[in-house]
Amino acid sequence: MAVVLRGYRKDVLLVVAAGGALGSLARYLLAELLPHPPGGFAVATLLTNVLGGLGLGVLMAFVEHDRPPRLVRPFLGIGFFGGFTTMSTFALETVEALRHGHVGVAAAYVGSSLAASLVAVAVGFVGTDRVLRRFARGDRS
Repeated sequence: MAVVLRGYRKDVLLVVAAGGALGSLARYLLAELLPHPPGGFAVATLLTNVLGGLGLGVLMAFVEHDRPPRLVRPFLGIGFFGGFTTMSTFALETVEALRHGHVGVAAAYVGSSLAASLVAVAVGFVGTDRVLRRFARGDRS
């Protein structure tokens, strides 16, 4: 472990771990609030990945416009949103839908998840970018 960590700042590793723990907890709570039957459409995971994409888009717009404090990006981008979003659960739920014979549900889940998550990243980035540019010009109306 010491070899792997050599050259990395411990403060960065700690904020990534803390962000990941909080993001994972948030994902778990959302899944508990919005359960789905086995093989059913996993609304919680879809919502998690879309919200995570939106958050990442917003974060990247802020990073591009202003240099945030050094630990913000690893805490939020890698830690929180990395722990919050979930490709593994998305893949597992897709396989479960197929295993239960719900081919249409699986197809709708995959298509809507990919499209909505990509759109969310774009909306988060472009929307935040426009707001930040407006503020930078002094136009606050």
